[in-house]
Amino acid sequence: MTMPPRLSALTRRLRRDDRGLALIEFAFSLPVLVVLCMSGLECANLALAHMRVSQVAMLVADNAARVRTSIDEADVNEIMTGAELSTNSLALKANGRIFLSDLEPNGLSGSSEGQYIRWQRCWGSGSFTSSYGVANNGKTDASMKFGMGPGTTADKKVKAASSTAVMFVEVAYNYQPLITNSIFGAKVIRYTSAFNVRERTDQQIKNAGGLATSATAACS
Repeated sequence: MTMPPRLSALTRRLRRDDRGLALIEFAFSLPVLVVLCMSGLECANLALAHMRVSQVAMLVADNAARVRTSIDEADVNEIMTGAELSTNSLALKANGRIFLSDLEPNGLSGSSEGQYIRWQRCWGSGSFTSSYGVANNGKTDASMKFGMGPGTTADKKVKAASSTAVMFVEVAYNYQPLITNSIFGAKVIRYTSAFNVRERTDQQIKNAGGLATSATAACS
């Protein structure tokens, strides 16, 4: 049976018509492009979060080490306020925790000689505990013989010299994704930093203003 001329001509035109080809190809490639763009944005956000957490660890340790003569609870509050202001985009206070520790030689001799944490202050609502010790650890024994830090040997840990102290800071943060956690999974970012104190001879933390415990950065 012969096809009518008009229908035959229409069929030939439809066979040659490629005006929708680009749209169809774009529709097929769009999901891949979206996934690639989302992954790239999330990767950049994760890298930025790592950098900011690292920077706030250094900021807190450096500022605490700069306090001269003696250090007060009010000084610590100011330092933590500075940390909060510098991490607004991370919401670090709600999702993380900062541990500020005063590390010193324990003054013992023989097998008990080592380092100890004179005091420790914390900031943030994240449900974390310090990975390296709490206040008074190492005070009466050599449980912190080599100091603090992620290393397992003496040359990898932070140690305070005689008659001085080190401000050791650990920051833990529950990463908040820009888009979704399904790309990289839930992540906890941790960084540490340490600075020697500058010209401070009295390492005991004071409370000259008589602040209540609830008004200080005391660890609970």
